[in-house]
Amino acid sequence: MFGMGFSEILIILVIGILFLGPDKLPEAMVKIAKFFNAFKKTINEAKDSIDQELKIEELKAEAMEYKKRLQETTDTVKRNMYIEEIEDIKNSTTNLNQTIKDSIEDSVKPKDEPKKDKKIEKKDIKAKDDKKIEKEEEKDV
Repeated sequence: MFGMGFSEILIILVIGILFLGPDKLPEAMVKIAKFFNAFKKTINEAKDSIDQELKIEELKAEAMEYKKRLQETTDTVKRNMYIEEIEDIKNSTTNLNQTIKDSIEDSVKPKDEPKKDKKIEKKDIKAKDDKKIEKEEEKDV
């Protein structure tokens, strides 16, 4: 029973017979047995209740972990969507900016005007200067 051997139980019975007498001893034994059964039942119910509470705590912890994972995933998806939206806006503004630049360049550019070469202009100026010098020398001679 509770770590008691046969000799200890026998000693308790002898003491019980001496104090209670043979008439009340069977009735006392039944009451003691009922008390121990009720005590065991109460202890088992307490254990079951504690086990159930522990399981509930484990379920709560697991549910919180799932909630945390779901929140992280949701945040990641929102960030990715936000980044994609920013990229779309950036591409749109870049395209618009390029279109505006092209329009400005087209409106500012003179049409059908040939570009002058700077080297040709310098040669022309030098040739004119040379001709003036030659004319002046001819006059002096």
